[in-house]
Amino acid sequence: MDVNDRVTRRIKMGDLRMLLAAVQWGSMSKAATQLNITQSAVSKALTELEHTLGVRLLDRNPQGVEPTPYGRALLDRSVAIFDELQQGVKDIQFLADPASGEVRIGIGPPQGGLVSDIIERLALRYPRMIFRVVERDMSGLVNGDLRDRMIDVALGWLAMPINDETFNAELLFYDKRLVVTGATNPWTRRRKIALAELVGERWILPPLTGLAGSSIAEDFLASGVQVPRVSVIVNSLSVRDRLLATGRYLAVVPGVELRFRDKRTPHKVLPVSFGAKPRPVGIITLKNRTLGPAVQAFIDEARVLAKRMTKVS
Repeated sequence: MDVNDRVTRRIKMGDLRMLLAAVQWGSMSKAATQLNITQSAVSKALTELEHTLGVRLLDRNPQGVEPTPYGRALLDRSVAIFDELQQGVKDIQFLADPASGEVRIGIGPPQGGLVSDIIERLALRYPRMIFRVVERDMSGLVNGDLRDRMIDVALGWLAMPINDETFNAELLFYDKRLVVTGATNPWTRRRKIALAELVGERWILPPLTGLAGSSIAEDFLASGVQVPRVSVIVNSLSVRDRLLATGRYLAVVPGVELRFRDKRTPHKVLPVSFGAKPRPVGIITLKNRTLGPAVQAFIDEARVLAKRMTKVS
């Protein structure tokens, strides 16, 4: 029998789960408590696993345990194994009842309206489908949540560097930022405005040190205008929208946000050219990971909406 075959035959799923628990909790005693077994059983199983592989998987110390490079390599594969099994169970459930399923979605901040529409459309066809949505910056979503298989798909700007060996990136559409204000602002009566004319106005922008704020600053410079003095620095969309409604402020928003905005918070788009070029928006998934039917349905619906947006544009 081949050595690799003999080793894999001896490794049990329970052993991998114990290794994962020991690393997650930092000690064998805590892992035993979480798994509802004795500490000696955990210790014995992991020692036998190390003997089978011929390498040390854990460094023991008075504070607990830490994975060695060998242990980390095995853990990375083990997470994928458990994830694929869970996905297999979900696939079976979906095939047994196509109206159900679960999709874990990560979105960049401007994509909330688009994702809400996708979810609503799917919910009409699959009433028992569950959607878990987390919103944060795309870099954290992709290199953290998606890489660790905490989400199934990330949707947002593709401007960040993407590791082609680890992730699949699919372009959905290009999005252009727009300058907006409230309905009572005098600038809304103008048919054409030069961006330089607006520099002295009261601006609401996200922190310029953040990803969104810094890219907006780049768009000002690309338009040949210095970044204006910011009156209100805020990430909260609700605060921004309330201030815009007074008609005394200007803001920069992604076009996709206006397409799917809450109709109770209307913005007036000013006729001004802003930014060098539209930004790509797309979907990112983990390479070599089989997508379940529920996740595929979400991606297909995103494609449909993106195509309609492109036609309207």
